[in-house]
Amino acid sequence: MLYWITAAVLCFPLLVIASITGIAFRLMVQMKVQTEDRIFRVVEQQGQYRRRQYTELHKKSVSVTSRDGLKLHGVLVEPFPGSGRWMIIVHGYTASHAASAQFADMFIEKGFNILLIDQRRHGKSEGRFTTYGFHEKYDVDAWVHWLLGSRGSAIDIGLHGLSLGGGTVLEYLAIAHPSVRFVIADCPYSDLTELMAYQMTVLNHIPARPFLQLVNARIYRRAGFRLEDVSPIRAVRSSRLPVLFIHGTADTYVPTWMSEAMYEVKPEPKRLFLVEGGLHANAYTAAPVPYRLEVQSFVDQVMTMDRPESASESRQPQESMNRMKNALLPAAASLPDA
Repeated sequence: MLYWITAAVLCFPLLVIASITGIAFRLMVQMKVQTEDRIFRVVEQQGQYRRRQYTELHKKSVSVTSRDGLKLHGVLVEPFPGSGRWMIIVHGYTASHAASAQFADMFIEKGFNILLIDQRRHGKSEGRFTTYGFHEKYDVDAWVHWLLGSRGSAIDIGLHGLSLGGGTVLEYLAIAHPSVRFVIADCPYSDLTELMAYQMTVLNHIPARPFLQLVNARIYRRAGFRLEDVSPIRAVRSSRLPVLFIHGTADTYVPTWMSEAMYEVKPEPKRLFLVEGGLHANAYTAAPVPYRLEVQSFVDQVMTMDRPESASESRQPQESMNRMKNALLPAAASLPDA
């Protein structure tokens, strides 16, 4: 009897560790995705967009195949068939293209056609795991090349990403096609290891050791990537592509300092737009008019610049870079709640 009691006492901590590790793994890479109905209910409660607006859009479903064989779904909105301007809008974790629709009008007003995509494992796209940009950056690249193939090589493409989408479009900087002219990253993470360590210790009061290492090992074994493989700040450091970082100052889920850190290390051209009091993925809701004006101002200025030779290299003449830098001043902005 004493043997079994001792064995149970010894095994209990191991069971607790295994249980916490399993839960953390599922929350990180396999959290249940939201239905389109729920997404629209949340968006409508925020007051910036109505499902009716989405329903009334003239749109069509399109698809591409990822480099690892997944069928990825998107929605094409083409109000300007003759325009060479395209925006790819990338949603956050557990959402879908439905959540991205609220941002479409601010780009349509500037003559852009819109491609709303479902990230892998979300919406109508296939996939088992979310990889935070490790695979998703290549998914974005597949969409970029689909646009180039279907709408011509002379088009100009912009990227907008929210939360997971923000991290994804920043990861894409490392492989960006020259037709991509700019990136807008709303509440992105700078480094996946730092983010998960922060969320474990600060938000959930779980010690990073041993749990982060155990979760990382399970992620690698099951999903095929490591936390340290995803670090948007690495891509940002070497990119000359214009980037607008957006973050709410009250974001405790992905802390504001992550955007601030990336802004500091990124070469020009760049902007940082902070929304005072904005929560995670809430900057547009907190300050809709300033958000729209900042985004449209950034787009206007970027589209007057010469197309870069390469998204991740800095081979442009110095005077061209100085012109870009001057065009994007002032570089940082912070606005109160609207």
